[in-house]
Amino acid sequence: MSRPRHAGAARSILASAKINALAGSRASVRGRRHPTALRMKPLLGFAHAIDRLNSGFGLIATWLVLAATLVSAINATTRYAVDMSSNAWLELQWYMFAGIVMLGAPVVLRVNEHVRVDVIYGKLPNRTRAWIDLLGMIFFLLPGAILIGQMAWPWFVDSWINNELSSNAGGLARWPAKLAMPLGFALLVLQGIAEIIKRVAYLAGVYQMDTHYERPLQ
Repeated sequence: MSRPRHAGAARSILASAKINALAGSRASVRGRRHPTALRMKPLLGFAHAIDRLNSGFGLIATWLVLAATLVSAINATTRYAVDMSSNAWLELQWYMFAGIVMLGAPVVLRVNEHVRVDVIYGKLPNRTRAWIDLLGMIFFLLPGAILIGQMAWPWFVDSWINNELSSNAGGLARWPAKLAMPLGFALLVLQGIAEIIKRVAYLAGVYQMDTHYERPLQ
């Protein structure tokens, strides 16, 4: 009767040794990844701060959609019901439209819902998508957004200094609409940097992110 007990004890000891060895190997893997995670932590904190900043501007863009809809409805009602229209209210519509597009673009980039001229991206593995995003943002998005933002800034400053007004009777000042360009592209550059950081961390295995992309209806 003693042998079976000894055999059972030996098997238990061997099983415990295997479990400890497996735990040790996993711990060593975590240990190897740990320095990368520590290096990426402040960068990811910066990326998430950009996310919160652009989410705030995105909320403004959301409310501008409602405001633009109401202004459009009021303009149509006054024009056809009482035969009255105002250039200021008409221009206000496209001012708000500029805000919707330029302030909402960084949020669309963050949630990965922008329209792609691509027929295979949605069918690729997650890591391949992450690499495409990373290279595309580094070599195309950031250079293009920075260039357009730099070109739009003097355009806005000149309008601000000269207090440029609309050429239409009763129109609005032009600088608020022109400010949307450099501001929007500056926010887009920041969001691009945040997305680059997140994808580098994702490819390094220290950050989990949703790479889902749903192709828009054509």
